[in-house]
Amino acid sequence: MNAFKKRFALLLALCLALSLLSGCGGGQTAAPANEPEQTTEDAAPAEEAAPAEEAAPTEEAAPAEEPAAVEKNGDIYILFTSDVHCGVDQGFGYAGLAQVRAQLEAQGYEVLLVDDGDAIQGEPIGTLSKGESIIDLMNALHYDVAIPGNHEFDYTVEGFLALTEKAEFPYISCNFTKNGELVFPSYIIKEVAGKKIAFVGVTTPQTLISSTPKYFQDDEGNYIYGFTQDESGEALYAAVQTAVDAARGEGADYVYVMAHLGMEEECRPWTYADVLSHTNGIDVLLDGHQHDTEQVVMKNKDGEDVVRSACGTKLHCIGYSHISAEDGSVDTGIWSWPNDDSAVTLLGIDNEVGKAVAAEQAELSELLDKVVATSQVDLTINDPEAVDASGNPIRMVRRAETNLGDLCADAYRDQGEADIALVNGGGVRTNIAKGDVTYGDILKVHPFGNEMCVIEVTGQQVLDALEWGARAVPEESGGFLQVSGLTYEIHTDIPTPCIADENSMCTGISGERRVKNVLVDGEPIDPAKTYTLASHNYMLFDNGDGYTFFEGAPVLQDSVKLDNQVLMDYIIDTLGGTIGGDYAEPTGQGRIVIVEQAP
Repeated sequence: MNAFKKRFALLLALCLALSLLSGCGGGQTAAPANEPEQTTEDAAPAEEAAPAEEAAPTEEAAPAEEPAAVEKNGDIYILFTSDVHCGVDQGFGYAGLAQVRAQLEAQGYEVLLVDDGDAIQGEPIGTLSKGESIIDLMNALHYDVAIPGNHEFDYTVEGFLALTEKAEFPYISCNFTKNGELVFPSYIIKEVAGKKIAFVGVTTPQTLISSTPKYFQDDEGNYIYGFTQDESGEALYAAVQTAVDAARGEGADYVYVMAHLGMEEECRPWTYADVLSHTNGIDVLLDGHQHDTEQVVMKNKDGEDVVRSACGTKLHCIGYSHISAEDGSVDTGIWSWPNDDSAVTLLGIDNEVGKAVAAEQAELSELLDKVVATSQVDLTINDPEAVDASGNPIRMVRRAETNLGDLCADAYRDQGEADIALVNGGGVRTNIAKGDVTYGDILKVHPFGNEMCVIEVTGQQVLDALEWGARAVPEESGGFLQVSGLTYEIHTDIPTPCIADENSMCTGISGERRVKNVLVDGEPIDPAKTYTLASHNYMLFDNGDGYTFFEGAPVLQDSVKLDNQVLMDYIIDTLGGTIGGDYAEPTGQGRIVIVEQAP
C-alpha cells in the first residue's frame, strides 16, 4: 500500500509538471472586497521544447548560430515575490522563478521582477551570511526593484543599508525615514513596452517592534528611524498618497504599490485595507508580511475597485500581474506550487541561477548537515490537519500552543534555571521532523540570533505580559507567548483591554482581562511574589513585539548564549539527545487553553 501511495503521489506530481510545461490553466481572478476567493493552483507559463543537444564543435565545425531575437508581443508581466525568508530552494525555488521569467521572455513578453520584502532572513543561508548570500542570488535573478520588509532589519539597520549598496537593483520606500527624511526613493517608474509603470514602496510601521526596536534608536534610546507611524494611520496614508500623486504627475500609466503591510489585527491602522480605503490612484497593491495567498478586490476612498494580491511565503507561490497590450487590462493572481518536492527537483530545472543557489548552499552544507540529536516525534508550528486555500499548512504558533513552542520554552527555562520561561511565537519559525535533527534544523527554528537572558519579575509583570501576548487571539500575533513553568486560559469572548501607542508599544491595560486562571508550577500566580523569568534580549530588554513590562527589572543573566544554542544544549545535554514522547501531541501539553465562550 505504501508503495502504491508513493507511485500515485509521483504520478500526480508528474501530471502537474506536464501541465506546467504545456501551459494548462489560466489566471487567478481576484475576489470581491471582504470575500477573499480561495486560490486555485494556476499553471506556470508554458515551457518550449528545448532543441536537441548538439555534439561539441570540432576545429572544423562551424560556430553555432546566435539564437534569433524574440519578437516582443507588447504584453507585460510583472512577477512578484514576498516573504521568501531565504527559502531559495523551496516551492518554485529561485531557479524555478528564473525559469518562469525566461520562459515568458522567450514567448515575447516584457517581464519585470519585484520583491515585497522579508527576503534575506529566515534560513541558515541568510543567518550565517547576514543576508549577503540572498542579495547575491537576487542579483543573479536580475530583480528590478525591491522594498524592505520588517525582517530586512534583523541584522541591524546599518547592516541592511550596507546590503542595499551591494544590491544591483533599487530599494524603494515612501515611509522609511531617518530623522524625518526618506532613506530611499518613494517610487520608481519603469518604462516598458511603451508604458510607464510606477512602483511605490511601503513597509508596515509595526516593523519598529517586529524587528529589534533598539536598532532604530540612538545611544540614548531615541527613535531616529521610523516608518511614518501615528496612532490614526493618517501619516502613512498621506505618505502613500503623496508618492502615488507624484508618480501620476510624471505620467505613470499604471501605479503598483509594493507593500509589506498584511492584514493582522495588530497591524491596524496600517493594514493593506486601511491604506487602500484612504487613498486613490492605485491600480494594484502587491502585499506581503502576512504570508497569506488571498486575492481581493476592495474599494478605494473614491469607491473605485483596487486589486490586492499576496503570494504567500518560501516561494510556494509566484505572483503575477499581466498587462494586456490589446486593451490595457490588468489580470493579477498567483501560480501555486504546494508540493513537498520543489519545482527545481521535480522538473529537473538546470540554469545559471540554480547553479548559483547550489554554490551558496554547498558552502553551508557541511556544518548544517551535522546530526546533533534525534526526535521520536514531529514537532510543529502548524495546525496538524487544516490547510489554507492553496493547500499550505495553517500556522498556529502565533495564536495557540504547539509542541515545538513547548520545547523551545522548556529549553529557556531549563538553560536559564528559571521559574518561568516565555518565548514569542514569532521567534519559532519552522518545524522539526521526526528523525535525525541537524544543526541546520535547529538554526531554522531560531534564526534571529537572539540571546538568552534571565531577570527577576513580579507575578503582576507576568500577568501583564500574558495579557499583551493574548491580545490578538484568535488572530495571529508574533508576540503570542509560548510558555514553560505555567499554564493559563485565554477567554476570547472578552475584548482585549490592552492599550498601545503609535509605535505599537503597550502603554497600559484597562478593563476586564481575557487571561485567567494562571498557575505557576500548579499554584495560582501571586501578583506580589517575585519569580525568575527566562527569555531573550529581544523581548526583555529591547521592547520586542511591544513588551514594555520588564524595564528596570533586576538582571540575573545578561545575553549568555544564542537562542539556537539554548535549544541545542537543552536537547543534547538535558534530554540526552532524544526528543521523546512528552512532546508527542502537536497541540502541546495543555499549558494554554483557549476558551471561546463564557461558561
